[in-house]
Amino acid sequence: MGCLICERIQMIKEGINPYFVIELETGYVVMGDHQHFKGYSLFLCKQHVTELHYLSKDFKMKYLEEMSIVAEAIFNVFKPEKINYELLGNGDTHAHWHLFPRITCDTPQKGPVWWLPREEMWDDSKRPDDNELKIMVDDLKKEINQLLIK
Repeated sequence: MGCLICERIQMIKEGINPYFVIELETGYVVMGDHQHFKGYSLFLCKQHVTELHYLSKDFKMKYLEEMSIVAEAIFNVFKPEKINYELLGNGDTHAHWHLFPRITCDTPQKGPVWWLPREEMWDDSKRPDDNELKIMVDDLKKEINQLLIK
């Protein structure tokens, strides 16, 4: 079975991933397919590794720095109360960050996003339409570029 993250990266390289936001030095920023948490994004590592400690020190430090910039941009664009940062790898082992903007009462009880029933979080009604997705991608890309200039 292939790597889902590598497949998504290949779609970016082929210009057919509508969720693609921007390529950075160490990874690719994409909007999440489902937006129960408005602004949910992922930062896909360019290197196919399963653990951060497999990255060279310089690459790892740059990857972490860029992930932080992406999270700041998400915060600035989508105005959440908090960002949750998760690098799990239990399903897709290729290193990738989940960046979840959080607001009060976005889940029935306080806790991680994964406590939300899967059928609710991944319901197709949570997919942005083409126009909404374009706005989200454009706004996030613009903000990342602004932060990279600073």
